Amino acid sequence: MGSSREKPLDVVTLKGMRFHARIGVLPHEAEIAQSIEVDASLWVRRSGTKLTAKDIVDYRRVYDLVAEVVTHDHISFLEEVGERIADRALQLPLVDRVRIAVRKPNVALPGPLAYAEVALERERA
Repeated sequence: MGSSREKPLDVVTLKGMRFHARIGVLPHEAEIAQSIEVDASLWVRRSGTKLTAKDIVDYRRVYDLVAEVVTHDHISFLEEVGERIADRALQLPLVDRVRIAVRKPNVALPGPLAYAEVALERERA
């Protein structure tokens, strides 16, 4: 951390949120929901050095915004999901920066694969 006048920065992470979403570029992916997993880390700026209730980001609100993005409509790319979540999360009060990771475990490839993942980091403008 820099000077003693800087406000503390905490990281809030929701890891392994699981949803069924219509995601992908193949025709059947627009119709049939499949499993995806999302991690969201939010860098939260406190108002001072002492933690108060006004410094807290409501986990339910973060989960709900992720769920809304993921389940709203068909999305072609994991990158789109990450961008939409990041944009919405950065609108939350106190959130300065986010890291969003979106994983798709059931990818049709010719060999073994645990999952495909796209991760991105964005900062408040």
